[in-house]
Amino acid sequence: MRAYGPERIHNIGIFGHLGSGKTTLAEAMLMTAHAIPRMGRVEDGSTTSDYDPDEARRGMSVSLSVLPLEWHDDKVNLIDVPGFADFAGDMAATMRIIDGAVILLDASGGVEVGTELAWEMAVQNKVPRLLFVNKLDRDNANFYRTIEQARERLDAAVIPMQIPIGSGKDFKGVISLRQQRAWLISPQHDGGFVEADVPAEMNDLMHEWRTALIDKIAATNDHLIERYLEGGEDALTREELLIGLRAGIADGSIVPVFCGSATEVTGIAQLLNGIVDSIPSAARKPVSATDLTSGEEMTLRAASDEPLSALVFKTVSDTYGRVSYFRVYSGEIRANSTALNSRTRKEERIAHIYSVRGKEQTEVEVLGAGDIGVVTKLTETATNDTLCAPGHPLQLTPITFPTASFIATVKPHSRADLDKLGVALGRMIEEDPTLHTNRDAQTGETLLSGLGESHLALIAERMKRKFDVSIDIELPRIPYRESIRGRAEAQYRHKKQTGGAGQFADVTLRVEALAPDPTREDPLEFVNEIVGGVISRGFMPAIEKGVREAMAEGLLSGNPLIDVRVAVIDGKEHPVDSKEIAFKSAGKEAFKLAAAKAHPAITEPIYHLEIIVPDQFAGDIMSDMSTRRGRVQGMLPTGTGKTVITAQAPLAEIQRYATDLKGMTQGRGRFSMTFEHYDDVPSHLVDAIIAAHKKEVEAAH
Repeated sequence: MRAYGPERIHNIGIFGHLGSGKTTLAEAMLMTAHAIPRMGRVEDGSTTSDYDPDEARRGMSVSLSVLPLEWHDDKVNLIDVPGFADFAGDMAATMRIIDGAVILLDASGGVEVGTELAWEMAVQNKVPRLLFVNKLDRDNANFYRTIEQARERLDAAVIPMQIPIGSGKDFKGVISLRQQRAWLISPQHDGGFVEADVPAEMNDLMHEWRTALIDKIAATNDHLIERYLEGGEDALTREELLIGLRAGIADGSIVPVFCGSATEVTGIAQLLNGIVDSIPSAARKPVSATDLTSGEEMTLRAASDEPLSALVFKTVSDTYGRVSYFRVYSGEIRANSTALNSRTRKEERIAHIYSVRGKEQTEVEVLGAGDIGVVTKLTETATNDTLCAPGHPLQLTPITFPTASFIATVKPHSRADLDKLGVALGRMIEEDPTLHTNRDAQTGETLLSGLGESHLALIAERMKRKFDVSIDIELPRIPYRESIRGRAEAQYRHKKQTGGAGQFADVTLRVEALAPDPTREDPLEFVNEIVGGVISRGFMPAIEKGVREAMAEGLLSGNPLIDVRVAVIDGKEHPVDSKEIAFKSAGKEAFKLAAAKAHPAITEPIYHLEIIVPDQFAGDIMSDMSTRRGRVQGMLPTGTGKTVITAQAPLAEIQRYATDLKGMTQGRGRFSMTFEHYDDVPSHLVDAIIAAHKKEVEAAH
């Protein structure tokens, strides 16, 4: 493949609902452009983009794939993006680095969950977009119903550039509204077509939709609308229509719709023409960056004479090292050179650069502004890092990844798996920034957070395949805590005589509850209120240590106590037999006695939730939240058919909420959750928690 300047490069993401035909469309585009000799099949695991064993086994994309092709005098870097919400991290990464988005619609399914998710992400990232209505050869295909749905659920800016000739078994081709010509299906079904006149019976329908299209194009420019109002459709030249169309797509006032069938390779050439004609090239999108030397914002052009800036948007890790996918925004990257990682401020050796198509890698000497490639064996660089010239440190705007909404415990199968677990998890997090891991200080469990159960199940499979680490993914224990709700005093005398030196300590403590504070780092406030020196100051650390041991063990459920103030108010010591170990034991037992009289309680973590659902599901979601012991705090319609519900709920009731919400909203709901505070467990649930703890203790013995 020859080198292309940024004015001839188009980075295009292919998005859509699971099963809408994204991978098949990418395959059809590659074949139409003669980048591959024949189309693979998703069902056979033989497509160019779904080369990962996880994808072949599942029959769906689980990771983005870069698929460059040449079309006439342009280069199109296609990126096939997973449609399942659990893999939305790759969707977010792709949206950050593309120049335009092709969003698929199933002609029989219409606007689906994945369609809406891709649309919202494209709007948030200000990505120009076009729609492709696919599967017009299927039963129940309805192009016009799909257009109406898109206008209602997505944007009134949606307007067809083409209309189909027939549908289902009678689907014969497409009509270009701009050119007023028909493109009929090639008998060979190879992406070729037969150009023909528009069927006479479709002329009126074509003119109706053509008028609607030109209305939208003319409205993008005062000059165009003036000429249009004076002279009608014929007053606008083809070049003027193209200029208006490009302007409308760039600012989002026009969302053009193309149509066809990926499996029949119909309408694919016209879609490629539409991409290179109307989606802005890499050269038409200046990028902002931060000059790390001065701290000032700067604007970079997509040109070779600008300072180097490249964003790493994906990392693939295995036992052989890292493969880093990047887009060059300005300057150029050459093989056998060095680049500075602006985050670590360390230089990386760029030994080899590759252009990739699926799993196929082709070594190249240089990648210029606007292009996408990979580099291997970078030691310091991770996803979201900026590579720049050593003498000119820059920071590009990073990718904003979705927040984790599902937490699980990682259970290694064996000691050998445990020994390799840390490295394997680290590599997985390098690959997927939507993953997070931490250790529960109370239970010692390794916790893994992701976008859903399917997401974490896939991670478990990859760890086994790539690093030979076998794990189970389970729901974690709820991190209950205990506290007290009253104030009490207790005295305990520790006395032990063994024939030699004895042990003696007498301690009186007062315990009381502290006001809950989520920011408090130390669960204990320990004070010495001894008057008259009946206990030496040197024994206070031992008493405090005994109190902390008792707090860690808990009183009721084996969970640690928090938010407690303990004062040492009286006691006695012996000049010979008093030792630190004696005061530690006395402090521990005195605390247990006092805390037991101070109305101990079990508390549970409460989380704040922000739930976004279509308006029609808002009532059901609020009703469901009440069954989860949740409290709805607010409901705000967005005016775009969605409602934002804020609520608080116990973690014990929402551990599977990511899965449950999908079921309640047909997959259209999304939420985020953050820890808020601890609150008392209702009395009717306390006995069950205590009983479960007793069973665990008995089983351990």
